[in-house]
Amino acid sequence: MNIDLDDAELFVRVSELGSLSAAARERHVLVSQVSRALARLEARCGARLMHRNTHGLSLTDEGDTFVAHARRLVDTRNELAAEFSRHRGGPAGQVRLGVSPVLAETVIGPSLPSLYERYPQLRLEVMADDRISDMARDGIDIAVRTGATQNDQLIAMPLAEHGRRLCASPAYLARHGTPQHPDDLAHHRLISHSVSAGLNRWPYAPGKAPSPGAVFVAQGHTRSDNSAVTMALAVQGVGIARVNDLLSRAHIASGALVPVLDDWFDRSRVPIYAVMLPERHRLPKLRACIDHWREWLGQAHTAT
Repeated sequence: MNIDLDDAELFVRVSELGSLSAAARERHVLVSQVSRALARLEARCGARLMHRNTHGLSLTDEGDTFVAHARRLVDTRNELAAEFSRHRGGPAGQVRLGVSPVLAETVIGPSLPSLYERYPQLRLEVMADDRISDMARDGIDIAVRTGATQNDQLIAMPLAEHGRRLCASPAYLARHGTPQHPDDLAHHRLISHSVSAGLNRWPYAPGKAPSPGAVFVAQGHTRSDNSAVTMALAVQGVGIARVNDLLSRAHIASGALVPVLDDWFDRSRVPIYAVMLPERHRLPKLRACIDHWREWLGQAHTAT
């Protein structure tokens, strides 16, 4: 069967996105070109691979079989190309990264000049979003996530660890005073998360909880659905926030943020992972990025 691997790769993306037009936009081509590629594949397979109607696309039984084999073929081609590129001049190609906006701004962005200097043939597309992406649907090569991963079908490689601490700006503390006890927070303006309730449950340090298992639940005077915005609000003097200490270190070092109640709230560290689809984690271009960020974050951890 004479299958064009570019057509096969395009079919995989159409099946993941569920739309010919979405695949066309991603590749910057006309929808008619995507439709012709699908028609070529169906002609060569001698079977209909996809149902197309006004409600969208769905794979036929033959399409389900084809897409599973197509993924393996495309991944094998990419691994082979990556191996030869590695021998020619190091890892090469585009890497699509899914990461939270605050990590994109404070870690990934500053790390890129040295990454490109080290591996000049790499290119990155940064997808900055606090939501957990569907890696196959969104075409994400690497997702950077904190805490335990909930999907056993993904490969998670540790990059570093981080903790959280309460911080406020000097201007805010000058206006409202510095809290000396968690009870004082009832009289302060707190910044909380509007989407993730777990980020509003601030655990006490060992031995400091008023009762076993108790946590402080932050009722936000100001709320945000974005960790980068939360950090910016704290720096601007809006209130007290519980922020990632790995990312806030530069603000603390410059004096833009001041830690508060460090002795009262838990600062234990949790892992940061690079998460990948299992068929992609051996690609040299992905491993090069991960090794670089592990080194970068390790230096940041030492500086914290």
